[in-house]
Amino acid sequence: MTDAVRREPGVYERVGDALATDGLSVRGGVCFDEAGPVVGGRPLKSLILIGHIGSSHWPNFQRFRRSYGGSDPLDAWSKHVIEPIAKAFSGVALYPFEKPWWPFQQWIKRSEGLKPSPLGILIHPEFGLWHGYRAALGFDVPIRMPAPVSLPHACDACVDRPCIAACPAGALTSGRFDIGPCRDHLAGETEPGGCMALGCASRNACPVGKDYRYDEAQLRFHMATLTLPDR
Repeated sequence: MTDAVRREPGVYERVGDALATDGLSVRGGVCFDEAGPVVGGRPLKSLILIGHIGSSHWPNFQRFRRSYGGSDPLDAWSKHVIEPIAKAFSGVALYPFEKPWWPFQQWIKRSEGLKPSPLGILIHPEFGLWHGYRAALGFDVPIRMPAPVSLPHACDACVDRPCIAACPAGALTSGRFDIGPCRDHLAGETEPGGCMALGCASRNACPVGKDYRYDEAQLRFHMATLTLPDR
C-alpha cells in the first residue's frame, strides 16, 4: 500500500473492520508531531491502538488455542491475527508483551485520558476494568483518526470504593496496590471460590462496566498465567 493510500481518510475505520472478525477493536490512537517511536530506523508518525472489550475476542482465541501447542498462547494469537493486518496496511505491529517495552500506558492516556484504578489497571468509564490492549499499529506517515479525548475517571465518582474492601489480602488498604500481600494470598489460596478460580475479588467488586465482565473461563486463564513482580 502506498503512502498516498495510507494518508486517505478511512484507514482507521478499515483497520477496525479487519480486526472485528477476530473480536478486536481499534481503541483510539496517537499522532506524533514530534519524533515518535523509532522502528527499523524510521520514526513513526502515528499509532492505532488495538484491543478488546470484555470477552469480545475470547471465542476466537479459544479456537486458536485448541490447535496451538506452544507457550504464551494469547500473545501468539495476537500476533497471528495482527501481523497480517499490519502487512496489509503497510504498518508495523508493536506489542506490550515483548521487548522493547513500549510506553503503552502513556499512549492510552494520551488517546483517551484513562487513569489507573486502585488496582493499577486503567479504568474506562463504560467498560470498567474489563478491557485490554493487545498491540499498536504504527505508521511512518500520519493517519487520520479520531481526535484524542479525555474520558471521565470513574473512580472520582466512587464513594464506597468496594474494590478496597473486597480484597481478601488487604493489598489495597495503603491507598495503592501492594504486590506482596496479593502474591502471598494467591500462593496460599485454598478456597474453591477464591481469586484463582473466579478472578480477582477486587476487580469483580468494581461496579463499573459489569456488563463487560470476563466470562469465568477467561478469568481462570488470566489468573493461571498471572506473574506478579518481585517485591
